[in-house]
Amino acid sequence: MSEQVLPSGAQWTIRHGDLEAVVTEVGATLRSCTYAGRPLVAGSPQDAPALHARGTVLIPWVNRIRDGRYTVDGVERQLALTEPARHNALHGLVQWLPWAPVHVADDRVTLGARLHPQQGWDWTLDLLMGYRVGDDGLTVTPTVTNLASTAAPLGVGAHPYLTVGEDRVDDLEIRCPAASYVAVDPERLLLVGDTVADSLRPVDGTPQDLREATVGDRELDTAMTGLAADDDGRWRITLSHGGRSTTLWADAQAYPWTQVYTGHDLPEGYARTSGLAVEPLTSAPEAFRTGEDVLRLDPGRSWSASWGLTPW
Repeated sequence: MSEQVLPSGAQWTIRHGDLEAVVTEVGATLRSCTYAGRPLVAGSPQDAPALHARGTVLIPWVNRIRDGRYTVDGVERQLALTEPARHNALHGLVQWLPWAPVHVADDRVTLGARLHPQQGWDWTLDLLMGYRVGDDGLTVTPTVTNLASTAAPLGVGAHPYLTVGEDRVDDLEIRCPAASYVAVDPERLLLVGDTVADSLRPVDGTPQDLREATVGDRELDTAMTGLAADDDGRWRITLSHGGRSTTLWADAQAYPWTQVYTGHDLPEGYARTSGLAVEPLTSAPEAFRTGEDVLRLDPGRSWSASWGLTPW
């Protein structure tokens, strides 16, 4: 009888005290993270692929690219449309890549992969995803190295769904220190203006003001910026309910954006009941098309920056 293989591939479990995380071979995905048995993320079952991009890595772009079309150094490229209903290219190219262990220990795992050229993408990137648990919670560190002969455009992010064990995201209290958000059209979730700058709006007096709020009946799939950093140079977004909290932090200079998604349009059984997506991002929607906040990675150079989770 042939060996059965899980849809998400091999699984690596790392532990420190009451903190435990599970990372998968497919996509280097954060499938699970718990503290004293309480989930900090709403992930996917072991016998299923990463549903709704739960815990996935976003490289080499984040969010959406209109029509999958962008231009770099005067050359137009056409990506495959991975969100066909909206005619967009979504969430990068590494969600389904197999990753291999580079370093494994009780409290950490580093997985590596290589992204080769393909339709609409002309560069070779070496990728590392480091996951470590400790007294300071879970720390996640992506590292991207350009092996190509020309400079590569780059966006980096992650797609965890945070939870404190609530029944519905409506019940969550949220503190998100973002001053501005990007207005998008409701059909394709793309910029309402020609650029990110044209589409940027202050959160004051809008449902996008999450600086001290209850999620309630808000329907959000919203990129936000102007994130106020704490003294350590990190911004923090905290969800709370029933005396429990989960916080996502990120290096404020490296990740000037976040996306908050209430899951309101997910399939039955998941809509508004399976965590609130809070994404650390280097750029906004359509960055490859507009050129705003796109990282430019020269040949032989690397980019790396951390984000993480704490149960407080």
